[in-house]
Amino acid sequence: MRDAEQTEERAEENTGDVLVDDFRICDDPFHRVRRERRVVLSVTPPPPQPGPVHRPAKVAQMLALAHHLQRAIDRGDVADRAAVARRLGLTRARVTQLLDLLLLAPDLQMAVLRLEAVDGAEPLAERTLRAVAHAGTWTEQRAAWNDWAVTLRGPGA
Repeated sequence: MRDAEQTEERAEENTGDVLVDDFRICDDPFHRVRRERRVVLSVTPPPPQPGPVHRPAKVAQMLALAHHLQRAIDRGDVADRAAVARRLGLTRARVTQLLDLLLLAPDLQMAVLRLEAVDGAEPLAERTLRAVAHAGTWTEQRAAWNDWAVTLRGPGA
């Protein structure tokens, strides 16, 4: 009997809880906190979930790199595309793919540079962007870009 009284006294002293017929009645708002395999009840609420992570899209980074490489070639820092490939440890074909992004119409390049990846979800694949760049004239590129945008948003949007 003495153990039950001590337990009741400790419950009242520590948390303000009351034992009624061997059931603990809690006045504090507990929040469930999961640590490893056990569950711990905590008085403090869990921290708020962080918002979505925004970062420049991969294609935007590749287009910026293409501009950087072309400026280096134009300034004479690097002799040609083959020298860029050797310095970066890339194939000449990959350097050509990157620099082909510069064929895009200027307004499309600005749109690409504004693209963001949200929580790691890329809005556009580089392969798709290269297909737009190789569509032909800037008017044809804009039409291909608009076709891509419609498939992304859906026909009703």
